[in-house]
Amino acid sequence: MTGKTVLITGGTGGIGKAAAIALASMGAQVGITGRDRTRAERAATDINAESGNPAVDVFVADLSSQAEVRRMAVEVLSAYPRLDVLVNNAGGFWAHRHVTSDGLEHTFALNHLAPFLLTSLLLERLVASAPARVVTVASGAQSMGKIDFGDLMGEQDYSGQRAYNQSKLANVMFTYELARRVKANGVTATALHPGMTNTAFSAEDPARAMAPVVFMARPFMRSAEKGAETVVYLASSSAVEGVTGSYYANLKAKKSNQSSYDRKVTTRLWQVSASLVGVADAG
Repeated sequence: MTGKTVLITGGTGGIGKAAAIALASMGAQVGITGRDRTRAERAATDINAESGNPAVDVFVADLSSQAEVRRMAVEVLSAYPRLDVLVNNAGGFWAHRHVTSDGLEHTFALNHLAPFLLTSLLLERLVASAPARVVTVASGAQSMGKIDFGDLMGEQDYSGQRAYNQSKLANVMFTYELARRVKANGVTATALHPGMTNTAFSAEDPARAMAPVVFMARPFMRSAEKGAETVVYLASSSAVEGVTGSYYANLKAKKSNQSSYDRKVTTRLWQVSASLVGVADAG
């Protein structure tokens, strides 16, 4: 990865930070994003120390805010004349319905619309840097997801788990549709399930009923480093060079939710997403 530039959203802890350490150790210049500057700079110091690579940059933004995503994208484009890999990793689970500054349901806004918008804003730079890769961290929860176009924002009936499942299916559909749209431009798009990983996931608004289950399962969960393995593989391995429009788990291509292969649904989701974030639908 020497000479390559990688941007990882949500890189201040967990899977994102572990992936940043691994990719920096391979020689990449790595940018990480986080909401809190102090925490992000502390993470960058850790990544530098553990990888032995001083080329670690910090970008601060609350990705649930479209204005923040746009501001950060400008900073990234100013800092990086080339961008070889974008890892859309930031995301989370909220048991209760929250609304963002844009008036959108928080889970859908952060988990799906933020990577959709950020990728759109950085796509021209990725194309100019081709061959380039977009890697999006989805979840096995996508298999239980359904895109409810009649209630995308959960205004009529909200369930934290249902909202999360929907957002992770949206990650996969976004990946497949992106792959189709940029294939001729030398940019690949893949999505992945990192496995059940021992991180601070859902800590902000956990589901009380799930607390005992999580407590019992935690000793059996993967480490952040193990959870990052497929991220690092898709971001760096020559074995997947040119591979696009695929969903991975445990370093292997897997079949995703049947609905993710429905071109009409993925196209509709893309069009709705483009409208919600205010970008042109380039066909």
